[in-house]
Amino acid sequence: MNYSRWSTIRRGFSNFRLREQLELARDQYENLETRLRGVNKLPIIHSEGYVCGLPINHRFQMTKFRELFNVLVKDGVINPKVQVISPTHVSQELACLAHSEEYVNKFFHGETSSEEQRRTGFIWTHGLCSRVRYETGGTLMSAMVSLTRGLSCSTGGGTHHAGPDYGSGFCLLNDLAVTAETLLRLGLVQKVLIVDLDVHQGDGTALIFSKNPEVFTFSMHCQSNFPFRKNASDLDIGLEDHVGDSEYLAVLDETLPHLLDTLRPDLVLYDAGVDPHVKDDLGKLDLTDEGLWRRDELVVRNCIRRGIPVSTVIGGGYDRNIEILAARHSIVHRVCTKVWRESNLVF
Repeated sequence: MNYSRWSTIRRGFSNFRLREQLELARDQYENLETRLRGVNKLPIIHSEGYVCGLPINHRFQMTKFRELFNVLVKDGVINPKVQVISPTHVSQELACLAHSEEYVNKFFHGETSSEEQRRTGFIWTHGLCSRVRYETGGTLMSAMVSLTRGLSCSTGGGTHHAGPDYGSGFCLLNDLAVTAETLLRLGLVQKVLIVDLDVHQGDGTALIFSKNPEVFTFSMHCQSNFPFRKNASDLDIGLEDHVGDSEYLAVLDETLPHLLDTLRPDLVLYDAGVDPHVKDDLGKLDLTDEGLWRRDELVVRNCIRRGIPVSTVIGGGYDRNIEILAARHSIVHRVCTKVWRESNLVF
């Protein structure tokens, strides 16, 4: 067979499949009003599919997603009967909007090499692949909900180390990038701001959008922490070790309002990693619980005051005590619940 002709056929097939998946995503968005009927509280995107099995004593606390959801329900922060929305798997075609087709094919079909898997920190399994697809679909769903309701939170997401053709640092697909690219391709947004306050720089997100003016990447992180070779975001603020609440919040308050007023994004994707916490196992910054609360409130209130939809993901957080870790991750959901109520975001 003529290779160039085969390439054309493959490309045409891929384009057809992509159009099909984009149409399904648009249908999902247009049917949100039906799914959200009766939901007059903060929408929460959650799935048991966020969790999969890992080897005993693995550094990544996979069960934190389930424990976070349980804490939110137990403490009465959310009512699972009236405000929880389940996402669907992200498709291979939508994943290819942010990643190379070769990488996505290898990851979806379990063909990544042992060296590639070592870089991610995970051994590939069908369960892991399914989990990643649910989590990415959850971020996309949360963003879509935010466009109709103003504010939404996922109980997962924030896989900002995954680059165009690789996974890294517990990140296999970049959910933030797939979400932004999908919404842009659908024409639902024209400008996206990614606010990444995980303690680690969002290197994968930065690289994916390095030549895309429609997405502005802002990362405020610990400069000496992973990744040790960083990719340039549109705006990087690398903090010294052991920066605490006051200095951290002052820097953020000097930066974010100006960005929002200058860019006027149609959507903010907020990575609310809790690993800047003083007791985080992989942190190096010294934020307290109160500092995380004030940080999240600063981000969310500044967006809502300006009428800018904001969608949150939980990002990184590392602690051997799963209950303590889940409580930290719940801060952003508690903040958003408070802002939702006080801002009268009721439909």
